[in-house]
Parts: sequence; structure tokens; C-alpha cells
Amino acid sequence: MGLLDKIFKGDGDETKKKSEFPWTELTDKDQITIAKEESKDKLIGIFKHSTSCGISKMVLRNFEREYEENENTKLYFLDLRKHRDVSNAVADELSVRHESPQFIVLSDEKVVHHASHQDIDAAKLEDLA
Repeated sequence: MGLLDKIFKGDGDETKKKSEFPWTELTDKDQITIAKEESKDKLIGIFKHSTSCGISKMVLRNFEREYEENENTKLYFLDLRKHRDVSNAVADELSVRHESPQFIVLSDEKVVHHASHQDIDAAKLEDLA
């Protein structure tokens, strides 16, 4: 497997890693309201991911590798290909322009950070906690 295959296609272990990672699937517009409510008690992160984009896959892998789990943070995972309507609702309800990949952080029902592409950094959660 060449270098570009490793970067963009993954190492074949992506399903295993995803199932072990503490993601909550964001599949319904009503979950946005729930996430905002949860943000009163903990930091909420929403990772918007395009499964057909190599850059998005690379950024997701980097995020998962760098993230240090803690009880004061909850992470949502939004598959843009399966749930475009939810992605549009996230952009509208949180007043954050859609990008992909994108990471949005909520605290006290407000967006306190958002980043896209290579600016997505799991360490930012530690700074905001």
C-alpha cells in the first residue's frame, strides 16, 4: 500500500477504531436541541464528516488519534452523506457556515469554537474545558 493509500484510504482498521471511539451518532435534527441542552453541563463537540472525502478521512483519523477522552466532553459524529438534512440543520440552528470536514464545539448552548479541514485539533477541547 502506497503512502497516499495510507493517508486517504486508511489502514483497513477504520471500522474497529470508530466502534471503539466514544462517538454518539448524530442522525436526527432533534438531537441538535438535545446537544445544546447537554452543553449546559459539559463541552459538546460535533464532527461533520464526509465519508467520500480523503481529506475528511485523514482529519478524522488525526482527531481520533489525538483526542484524550474525559467525562466533561461528549462527541457527536455526523455522516454528511447519510444525513445531509441534519448537517443543514446544524448550520442553520448554530449559525455556523457548513464546511467539511468541520468540528463545532458548544458550551452553555453557544458555539465557542469551530474549525474546518486541517485546523481541526482535538487539543482545542482541552483548552476550552
